[in-house]
Amino acid sequence: MPATTTFLRTAAWVAVLNAAVWSAAPALAEKADRNLPLNAEADALRYDDARQTSVFTGNVVITKGTIIIRGNQVEVRQDPQGNQFGVVHGTPGFFRQKRDGVDEFIEGTGQRIDYDSKADTVKFTGNAVLKRFKGTQLNDETSGNVIVYNNTTDVFTVDGGVANRTAFNPTGRVRAMLTPVPKEGAPAPSPAPVPAPPATLKPTPQIEEGRQ
Repeated sequence: MPATTTFLRTAAWVAVLNAAVWSAAPALAEKADRNLPLNAEADALRYDDARQTSVFTGNVVITKGTIIIRGNQVEVRQDPQGNQFGVVHGTPGFFRQKRDGVDEFIEGTGQRIDYDSKADTVKFTGNAVLKRFKGTQLNDETSGNVIVYNNTTDVFTVDGGVANRTAFNPTGRVRAMLTPVPKEGAPAPSPAPVPAPPATLKPTPQIEEGRQ
């Protein structure tokens, strides 16, 4: 099937699903996201009306306001109470959303990502990495096997262990880089200066004359 035809069919289904998919925005996430349409691009879509599920497959890109989701497959489900649940599979999957009222973004990756609007959490599993940006500057970064971020409380937990072992982290321990919050009115800490390259050595005239 041509890619253009697939995308047009996918877009048609997305128009029907806009009212049902991820309409509940997290408390500390960008509030405007809840009123914005969901847009999706994928190679294919399977929609099950009885189960209220939509499965997008093939280079999936979903945007909804400040939310950006990418993965090989994204499944979206809605329960009878109207709560939405999303499961992203990727190599890895990607999730990004702006925090409300501040110029900060939460960005995470994992082999699997579970988005739960009822619990207001995002769970990253398998080589999970969670980053917090202030504008375009990376402020915090944490890695582990499982990371659960709670949008309501702004609390996250990280689990390491055997499943988190890699060639660069043979112990599988959790790793984190956390930037201190500057006091009100104080300038942000400056990055460490880059050391100057060593001066180029030049032969002295006396040495050159002695060689002649």
